[in-house]
Amino acid sequence: MRLPPGMAAISRFALRAVKAFRANQGLLLAGAVAYYALLSIVPLLILIVIVLSHVIDPTLLLNTIGRYMAWLLPGQSNAIVGELAKFVNHRDVIGWVLLVTMLFFSSLAFTVLENAMSVIFLHRVAVRRRHFIVSALIPYGYILTLGIGLLLVTLVAGSLQAMGDESIELLGRDWSLRGVSGVMLYLLGFLGEVFVLTSVYMVMPVGQPALRHALVGAVTAALLWEVTRHVLVWYFGTLSQVSVVYGSLTTAIVVLLSLEIAATLLLFGAQVISEYERLDSGRAPRAEQFHTG
Repeated sequence: MRLPPGMAAISRFALRAVKAFRANQGLLLAGAVAYYALLSIVPLLILIVIVLSHVIDPTLLLNTIGRYMAWLLPGQSNAIVGELAKFVNHRDVIGWVLLVTMLFFSSLAFTVLENAMSVIFLHRVAVRRRHFIVSALIPYGYILTLGIGLLLVTLVAGSLQAMGDESIELLGRDWSLRGVSGVMLYLLGFLGEVFVLTSVYMVMPVGQPALRHALVGAVTAALLWEVTRHVLVWYFGTLSQVSVVYGSLTTAIVVLLSLEIAATLLLFGAQVISEYERLDSGRAPRAEQFHTG
């Protein structure tokens, strides 16, 4: 059966993006990003929570983090939030040395991600290079931006949760707004996911892509992750025997696996952007262009 012209073009483009991703050793790059993300995610969240807990209710903050960490780490968000709660309860005894150490480790994943992006966007790196000082400052600018974003999301999520406790009277009946609140919270999370991915694609690679390209890559990665995370929730909840095999290491293994899948989709979204740029420039990509060696 012959596909419609539009579907055929999309299929050819997707196949080319997959081939280029494999040629770039995308899975290997994703493994490196996931490993450093595992080292970075807890210190990063501890830093953000300690700072924001001085201006916002810690319980509301932790609930918001738990809700959206479930998007990134299906089935393991409670363990992460539990560790964060311990630091919140002892935030007054945390010294400057520990804060500086956490700041350093929280920036590692951003540095590795930038290096991985340089492989995918090799055609940009060949034309221009980023000053090393800019590369060094980007992770800390991102940490600050994520903190501000989490503050805003917490405030909005709190308002939506409060709305869920309300009801409206229509046609002589009281209609609860809980369902509307749940849908809006989900949309808030998905749009926030697209926004974060778009910002990553706009900032991390050398040179600035067109906004429409960044949005295409972000929506692609976000939609793929939405499908994947539901599969992961189902798998870990029904078929997985990982706790039997790894015992006390289960949380770390599951988190690392989730991060590697997320990193793979993140880098694949970047590969989609790279392919769009090559199409716009009229250059047909060759397999040898994608190799790192």
